[in-house]
Amino acid sequence: MADRDTLPLPLEVRTRLAELELELSEGDITQKGYEKKRSKLIGAFLPQAPGKGMDPSVPHERRTPVTPGSSSRYHRRRSSGSRDERYRSDVHTEAVQAALAKQKERGKMAVPMPSKRRSLVVQSSMDAYTPPDTSSGSEGEGSMQGEGTPTSSQSSINMENWISRAIHGSTTSSTTSSSSTQSGGSGAASRLADVMGQTHLGKSDVTSYTTDSIQVERPQGSTTTSRSTPKYGNAELMETGDGVPVGGRVSAKIQQLVNTLKRPKRPPLREFFVDDFEELLEVQQPDPNQPKAEGAQMLAMRGEQLGVVTNWPLSLEAALQRWGTISPKAPCLTTMDTNGKPLYILTYGKLWTRSMKVAYNILHKLGSKQEPMLRPGDRVALVFPNNDPAAFMVAFYGCLLAEVVPVPIEVPLTRKDAGSQQIGFLLGSCGVTVALTSDACHKGLPKSPTGEIPQFKGWPKLLWFVTESKHLSKPPRDWFPHIKDANNETAYIEYKTCKDGSVLGVTVMRIALLTHCQALTQSCGYTEAETIVNVLDFKKDVGLWHGILTSVMNMMHVISIPYSLMKVNPLSWIQKVCQYKAKVACVKSRDMHWALVAHRDQRDINLSSLRMLVVADGANPWSVSSCDAFLNVFQSKGLKPEVICPCASSPEALTVAIRRPTDDSNQPPGRGVLSMQGLSHGVIRVDSEEKLSVLTLQDVGTVMPGALMCVVRPDGVPQLCKTDEIGELCVGSIATGTSYYGLSGMTKNTFEVFPMNSVGALISEYPFTRTGLLGFVGPGGLCFIAGKMDGLMVVGGRRHNADDIVATALAVEPMKFVYRGRIAVFSISVLHDERIVVVAEQRPDSTEEDSFQWMSRVLQAIDGIHQVGVYCLALVPSNTLPKTPLGGIHLSESKQLFLEGSLHPCNVLMCPHTCVTNLPKPRQKQPEIGPASVMVGNLVSGKRIAQASGRDLGQMEDNDQFLFLSEVLQWRAQTTPEHVLYTLLNCRGTIASSLTCVQLHKRAEKIATMLAERGHLQDGDHVALVYPPGIDLIAAFYGCLYAGCVPITVRPPHPQNIATTLPTVKMIVEVSRSACMMTTAVICKLLRSKEASAAVDVRSWPPVLDTDDLPKKKPPLLYKPSNPDTLAYLDFSVSTTGMLAGVKMSHTATSAFCRSIKLQCELYPSREVAICLDPYCGLGFVLWCLCSVYSGHQSILIPPSELEVNPALWLLAVSQYKVRDTFCSYSVMELCTKGLGLQTESLKSRGLDLSRVRTCVVVAEERPRIALTQSFSKLFKDLGLHPRAVSTSFGCRVNLAVCLQPHRLGKLADQGTSGPDPTTVYVDMRALRHDRVRLVERGSPHSLPLMESGKILPGVRIIIANPETKGPLGDSHLGEIWVCSGHNASGYFTVYGDEALQSDHFTSRLSFGDTQTIWARTGYLGFLRRTELTDASGERHDALYVVGALDEAMELRGMRYHPIDIETSVIRTHKSITECAVFTWTNLLVVVVELDGSEQEALDLVPLVTNVVLEEHYLIVGVVVVVDIGVIPINSRGEKQRMHLRDGFLADQLDPIYVAYNM
Repeated sequence: MADRDTLPLPLEVRTRLAELELELSEGDITQKGYEKKRSKLIGAFLPQAPGKGMDPSVPHERRTPVTPGSSSRYHRRRSSGSRDERYRSDVHTEAVQAALAKQKERGKMAVPMPSKRRSLVVQSSMDAYTPPDTSSGSEGEGSMQGEGTPTSSQSSINMENWISRAIHGSTTSSTTSSSSTQSGGSGAASRLADVMGQTHLGKSDVTSYTTDSIQVERPQGSTTTSRSTPKYGNAELMETGDGVPVGGRVSAKIQQLVNTLKRPKRPPLREFFVDDFEELLEVQQPDPNQPKAEGAQMLAMRGEQLGVVTNWPLSLEAALQRWGTISPKAPCLTTMDTNGKPLYILTYGKLWTRSMKVAYNILHKLGSKQEPMLRPGDRVALVFPNNDPAAFMVAFYGCLLAEVVPVPIEVPLTRKDAGSQQIGFLLGSCGVTVALTSDACHKGLPKSPTGEIPQFKGWPKLLWFVTESKHLSKPPRDWFPHIKDANNETAYIEYKTCKDGSVLGVTVMRIALLTHCQALTQSCGYTEAETIVNVLDFKKDVGLWHGILTSVMNMMHVISIPYSLMKVNPLSWIQKVCQYKAKVACVKSRDMHWALVAHRDQRDINLSSLRMLVVADGANPWSVSSCDAFLNVFQSKGLKPEVICPCASSPEALTVAIRRPTDDSNQPPGRGVLSMQGLSHGVIRVDSEEKLSVLTLQDVGTVMPGALMCVVRPDGVPQLCKTDEIGELCVGSIATGTSYYGLSGMTKNTFEVFPMNSVGALISEYPFTRTGLLGFVGPGGLCFIAGKMDGLMVVGGRRHNADDIVATALAVEPMKFVYRGRIAVFSISVLHDERIVVVAEQRPDSTEEDSFQWMSRVLQAIDGIHQVGVYCLALVPSNTLPKTPLGGIHLSESKQLFLEGSLHPCNVLMCPHTCVTNLPKPRQKQPEIGPASVMVGNLVSGKRIAQASGRDLGQMEDNDQFLFLSEVLQWRAQTTPEHVLYTLLNCRGTIASSLTCVQLHKRAEKIATMLAERGHLQDGDHVALVYPPGIDLIAAFYGCLYAGCVPITVRPPHPQNIATTLPTVKMIVEVSRSACMMTTAVICKLLRSKEASAAVDVRSWPPVLDTDDLPKKKPPLLYKPSNPDTLAYLDFSVSTTGMLAGVKMSHTATSAFCRSIKLQCELYPSREVAICLDPYCGLGFVLWCLCSVYSGHQSILIPPSELEVNPALWLLAVSQYKVRDTFCSYSVMELCTKGLGLQTESLKSRGLDLSRVRTCVVVAEERPRIALTQSFSKLFKDLGLHPRAVSTSFGCRVNLAVCLQPHRLGKLADQGTSGPDPTTVYVDMRALRHDRVRLVERGSPHSLPLMESGKILPGVRIIIANPETKGPLGDSHLGEIWVCSGHNASGYFTVYGDEALQSDHFTSRLSFGDTQTIWARTGYLGFLRRTELTDASGERHDALYVVGALDEAMELRGMRYHPIDIETSVIRTHKSITECAVFTWTNLLVVVVELDGSEQEALDLVPLVTNVVLEEHYLIVGVVVVVDIGVIPINSRGEKQRMHLRDGFLADQLDPIYVAYNM
């Protein structure tokens, strides 16, 4: 592979290359010309293969794969930590190369490279990064092909194009559009464009849907020709989907993603069904052309008769006794040290005496004479290291002699070993209390400071017992073990790890043990005193059966090679075969491969003594190539072809089949070259024309002697398969396991299977055992294994084997990319189907580009060879995947980490768009319904029209005779001059200032004078009030009214953040056409500061009046407005969608508003109300400035900003002033919940008491945040807060308060009625997306809790109307909330006088029904529901539920989504996600999450976020952006400013930690 690091190119060559790329991207030079010039430039630097002038335009990746030819190359490959030997197959490597190479004809593949913050890039090559401040517009994140990658452009195209024509039908060769070839560094972004054109992807919008399973038929040809994507060689502005020009890399990438996703991908859908609510997920329709099994039904295969030889012992212990006494000097086991020298020879005599000693000691020396710890039949753990087979053998036979049951397990290395907990669970369930171990092992176990062996996590309490002879007492002369014939008692328990990580114990009876040894002896032709070399783990499986059990039955000599020696000297086993002239060797294909790599150093190898080479994992299809290559090389060293004997085994069925060592070398072993396509459908098709996606199988011999074998369907009832069908092998024999210890249910399904034929008749009266192996029985009774049940992944109805996918991934160049071949493939279930996840460890020195290039190739290779999409491909740093005791990858643990979000990958590529093909069909809007049918639909069926109203405003009181607030203030100043109206608290909770009626009146008079004299203002002029929350603001407001001016309250700029806050102030002042500004001296100074002039043009401010310096005299005459319908004030607010909207409030509306609130909240001069709100717009302003003057109550004012210093300020004030009614915002509530969560006890001790609070109202213009209000109520319940005191209000631009405050607590609280809150309902989220309301029970799937938004204010009428047709809707139907009330605003205030656009917001009429009333449209979706509760007047109470703003809602796949619902799901997925915001960008869903944790966790979030949104909302996330805490902008009301966030993202201003573009 020509890597950048192996070919240092001179700087000038690099610059020239970059220029070339640019020319190509601009279209100034053709592709052909570009290639010619490029190869010329870098030709000199390409390494020439000796003897062949290799054409630089031939991609390096396609050179012939390595064969065991040149040893030096082989050595280098091994030392570089080559791929996992289990999966070596040169044929397959060639297939993968060919599949990848075919992409030349298929347009370009472009995977969008994610953006990463530098701190996240582990080892980055510096030239993969452009400094962020360069204005070149090239990809700052480093593209897949950097500026100077010295492979020819052509080769990079081959590698990145989607896969092989052979698989996808014929493809028209299409030229790539000029812009999608690499341009400078912006390769990644431009390559994004074409990825999915050729994979399984959508109709005209991204979110489109798909049908059928992932079939081979793909659209013919890819239409990549001449699509004009924008060029960003020089970062021109780019049009977004809405036609808005946006600069920046982010938008370029997304636009590319959008373009690719827009490509047609599927035949049109079948007819739509109309279903009321259920969006049925698309069910994979079986493809009519898929291969089906056509053979006859198979017959059960019977093995040869198990011949009883006269001198066979009656039990294994009897055999041991015989050899131990007859030939005590015969060697039984030789162990090796790490230098390959014999360390120790165990003879049969020693084995016999030591086993007896162990048996005696465990029966008589543990516990007391009366109460021995172990009795026959008890289970005992055997904990021995892999380099000490002798001690293990002695302990194992000691247990057999003592009639206790050995449970061999791995040595626990640390307390937190992967899977060690599950082993503990097995020991616990087997009731193990004693663990036998060797001296050395006992010393090596982790110890506590007192020298005790700590209890491992999940393990039972164990007594550790060392079995070395020197520690044991000699048995008395008269003691002798009880040796019986083999019977049905349990002999030993072998552990087995399942797919999900749980560990089961397979029990093997003594008779099964003996029969199995006999069957192996017969099929392998074992004879006395043969020598056998064993490289396998002797504690379980083939290593145990041949090397510990059958060997003793036949008095054989075992040479045991520990794994540690193999690591140092991979040839050691071959040397031992030569040295001891061994007849038999037991190995794995890995050991054969290692020997191949190292054999060159050896001259005198002679393998002619071998008559049988047992390949323990020969059933793995990927072992074939190792066997072939081994034979190829060692045939010249005396190895006979018929010696290689693959076998198939499983923990449940023991040896399933084994190839017999024949003398007849004419009969070649069985081979099957099968089509993977066929296998995925479960049928056997010998592959004819395709050479790419094939699986080569070798036979594993015939059925064991004395056994019966059949193949049954893998799922459902055990029905026999047809002869050309793949199924699970089942064995009926005495020599199998009998149960999973202690698990009767699972035992029944596995060990007691009764296969039946097609008519349902049983084929045998005896039960069969499932082997967990998938395969078939071929001609001549040969067994073929195609995979394991554990590795099976069923995706879209097709079966794929994890091992096959691993093999394909490992065959992708550069093969050395995966660190030591450590790769895990598993499936996770998302949206009712399995999804494939590939996790690989990458080499420590790989750059971002290497990783990305490798990932994109793997996706293509797997797609090409298996026709299945990979859902997620993750790369982790080397050595970080959890390991099994022998150093393999612990699969279930890796999967667990992935699902928990604690895998910490360094690269992630998600491909949900390509893989998820079962999304529900998009909704198609029904044709509009005319009035008549709606009338029939709503009213005839007995539905009431959804309308409701608050109570009447009732009779007038003394202050209600005034039409104007200014008059009310003057009246109060005369009648109750000293009554305190306002008290302002500072952050310490002390009174900063207060105002009585007369003080406010006098102050307002002076301000009016100032306006007239210094401001020279006319009646009706607009004045901007720029004040911090406080009393000056109130005085200035009434001063304006006294002077006849129209006040506008404006939030002052933030002194620490002038650059972003001042422009908003300036905008409001300009838009509201203010003739002058009033403010304090401090803010005056701020407005004239240097920072201010940097942010805005200071010279264009209107005159600024400083109210700290007031004139002494009072005005000659107070202004009295003549017409109550004139403007009282303007209310400006920035909506969550970023729109600045000012509404006009007349004097009539203002008075009606105050009156309505007075009645609803029962406000009188004797009352005190605490207000912790921002006083700049909406209800917050009205409560802060107007209500006290109107109703005469005292307002305790608490500026929310003070809570940042002292979070308890608001609640302490409420408690101290014994307030009954208080108002706050969501941000205040959140501050208290987060800031005081742990302080409730200390607050209680400070005397905080909230028991007097009747109502605590959250003022908001959104759907009530039920989770926040509930947690607030729960948290402060201990401080006396009544749970029903907390409620919400709802207001909007057209009517600043529609609902406020729930039923009075009075009666309810006294009667202590418990029971659920009457105002919460649960609706089906899926129905809501279709604009329907469907009430469901709490806790039902897809349920969403909605809280009533408060009681409708007096004088307010509400109706629910269809926003499109403007027709009235029925009860519990979702529609737009329309409101009619005396305090509606009278219209939008806009500069350009284009009120016509919005006028219908304030003056709408229904299209039928009551067409006279004039309504204002709130722009919010909601529904009314009549409840069982009654009002004070005895009427049934109508509850209003607000669902969300129409302009915030996102239309995706024809359905309406409210961002908050998706955000709630996302925040729940991982503990580190503190906040989330979603928005759409040209039909792509973008999810931004704030990460509270280390940046290493950023990539964990990508799959989790994608999964949860798919699972709960049926949407595919297009882009996941991980940012720091506090990046998501939030306004003063605590609402997320999603549009600001979107603008910031597109303009590249978020400084994200990571941006993932999902394919």
